[in-house]
Amino acid sequence: MTIAIETRFAFRAEQTTDVLLQFEAAAIPEQSLSGVETELSPAANMTRVHAHNAIGDRIWVRAEGELQVTHRAQVTLKRMLCDLAPLGQLAPRDLPGEAVEYLFDSRYCPADRFQSFVSEQFQQLSGGAAVVAMRDWIAAHLTYTPGSSGPTTTALDSFVERRGVCRDYAHVLVTFARAAGIPARYVSCYAPGVTPQDFHAVAEVFLADPDTAGAGCWHLVDATGMARADQTVKIGVGRDAADVSFMTSFGPVEFLEKQVSVTHA
Repeated sequence: MTIAIETRFAFRAEQTTDVLLQFEAAAIPEQSLSGVETELSPAANMTRVHAHNAIGDRIWVRAEGELQVTHRAQVTLKRMLCDLAPLGQLAPRDLPGEAVEYLFDSRYCPADRFQSFVSEQFQQLSGGAAVVAMRDWIAAHLTYTPGSSGPTTTALDSFVERRGVCRDYAHVLVTFARAAGIPARYVSCYAPGVTPQDFHAVAEVFLADPDTAGAGCWHLVDATGMARADQTVKIGVGRDAADVSFMTSFGPVEFLEKQVSVTHA
């Protein structure tokens, strides 16, 4: 499966401002890249740093005036679909170090506050079966509503208001999973089935590896139903959206435009 990506966006900084960007398809074993082009115009001072869990890069830009960003890539995906329901849940003591931090609360995912709800709602389930039930509950109880949330909206807000966008659906699923003792992280990504087309967000849960006894691995889950795991191109991962925003400004900027195209190549 090969996915073609083209992203363009622009912003303006009236004074010199540090901006952290993360918008490129990540070069990782489960997805190989070709025809990669990343342009920042006019030429800007930029520094690359590894992103969270070494998945993808972040780009520091010292911005002043208008900056235009373009990214193109052909991404061949090697990720196979997996039936989540039969997968077991690893005991906390058996988790690898990289997964442990994803059991904890984070800025947008107050998992501790959902422990009672999750325990009652999904009491007979664990592991992959619980994750599937959580995904289906979110799909049934939340309404996808563009413009309904903002940069301060948490999973609790979305749960109460019963609406949101992909960011909010991912936050709620991550929060439910953590409340059940399942490591879960937020994934920024591209996917061809997203409507309207834009940067997308899904959850990723750490469950038993179906091919290796006693081991675990990460599994993508999209509660919006728009992105299939075998067609999802990862940009980055983190505890929640704060870790993988495509643009984080450390000073005032004006966002001007954005265009995202994701198609089957």
